[in-house]
Amino acid sequence: VQLQASGGGSVQPGGSLRLSCKARGINFNIHAMNWYRQAPGKQRELVATITSAGGTNYVDSVKGRFTISRDNVHRMAYLQLESLKPEDTAVYYCNTFTRGSDYWGQGTLVTVSS
Repeated sequence: VQLQASGGGSVQPGGSLRLSCKARGINFNIHAMNWYRQAPGKQRELVATITSAGGTNYVDSVKGRFTISRDNVHRMAYLQLESLKPEDTAVYYCNTFTRGSDYWGQGTLVTVSS
């Protein structure tokens, strides 16, 4: 199983980014996909989940600003980040759970600063 995340960068407060995650080696259609983030000095937290059926869930701090989506044809998961705040600065990881194990992408850094 391989997850490859991309799309991070540096933006000013209020800016937007779109993170992408390409999945290989799994039956993508039947797996939930997650985005986590880890800010400096903090524990990794679950930011958003999308189920195989397309249901979504978000941590309260990003509701109304972030949108998770998926493209089953291309085995992609996305996280659209809007109205970014400095406290959104973190390394973002895509994740899935399959065959009894968690799998992680390599992480992509999002920096929000003026």
